[in-house]
Amino acid sequence: MSADLALKMMSDLLWTGLMVCMPVLGLTLLVGLVISVVQVVTQVHDASLTFVPKLLTAGICLLMFGPWILRKLGQFATQLWSGIPQMF
Repeated sequence: MSADLALKMMSDLLWTGLMVCMPVLGLTLLVGLVISVVQVVTQVHDASLTFVPKLLTAGICLLMFGPWILRKLGQFATQLWSGIPQMF
């Protein structure tokens, strides 16, 4: 295996990981930001007030984006397995 191929595989791995995690992390970050602004405005500082909405958002995102995430991971795994003969 050449160094170029290893770097390309690592790049594909990191890019796929970023794309798979981005919907859940992005929406959870957005909900956390909105809840934090509401806490600052209302001066209500309760830990469960931030935890529960972010947990629900992450769960809903996984339900909505789950098939897409699995499809992306399946495509990545198929690409890796089909590329094995070219490595040697």
